[in-house]
Amino acid sequence: MIARRQLLGALPAGLLLSGCDALTKVDTLKAVVKSGEQATYRWQRLVGRDGLAREFSAADLSPVFKVNGTRRPTNSEWQALEAGGFADWRLRVSGLVKKELALSMADLASLPQRTQITRHDCVEGWSAIGQWTGPQLANVLKAAGLRDGARYIVFLCADDYGGEASKGGLQSSSRYYESIDLVDAFHPQTILAHSLNGQKLGAGHGAPLRLRVERQLGYKQAKYLMQIVVADSLAPFGQGNGGYWPDRGYEWYAGI
Repeated sequence: MIARRQLLGALPAGLLLSGCDALTKVDTLKAVVKSGEQATYRWQRLVGRDGLAREFSAADLSPVFKVNGTRRPTNSEWQALEAGGFADWRLRVSGLVKKELALSMADLASLPQRTQITRHDCVEGWSAIGQWTGPQLANVLKAAGLRDGARYIVFLCADDYGGEASKGGLQSSSRYYESIDLVDAFHPQTILAHSLNGQKLGAGHGAPLRLRVERQLGYKQAKYLMQIVVADSLAPFGQGNGGYWPDRGYEWYAGI
């Protein structure tokens, strides 16, 4: 099977580098990506569900890890938390759980930490290698305990998708969100990252906490995490397609 990373790399640069909107405007490209999406999902669920994304050495780190999308949320809640050094920030865990949680950064730091050096692949055609550190999502979910019927993990963000100035600045009044299924939620490389290359996340990279689900494309790596909801359906969130970009025509799984 051709990996999604190889498939995207083989596509014409003009189609990719014109930005994320290209995928919703070019029918041929959408068909190719959708085909790769379906094949990757089937392979990872039937054969490779425990397979690991490639990990690299410190010598492979990119000199610059590009900031993409929102550089700093504009909403007052996040800005007040940032001004206080995120001392009052809490990650809420709710939904189909036995015990709701409200975790501080200190709480997350007290959990076993995982550090991994992986490649971030953006659907726009660029990639970068970075070192991420944080607790595995699995340990947070185990602390909350999943109730019967749990199927999806939904990530709600402070990200109002301010976007890059060159792409029009504030692009939507809806908050960014993403979701994954339980297989990816309990995958060992799925972590809640608080650090990049040994430093706390800056605003552009998703402070204070972001998702890293390493076998999926960049738009799945939700920044500015505020709440995790364990759900039996994606219908109540956004337009019901599982994420900010899937609501706008992108594939939900985005496996690579």
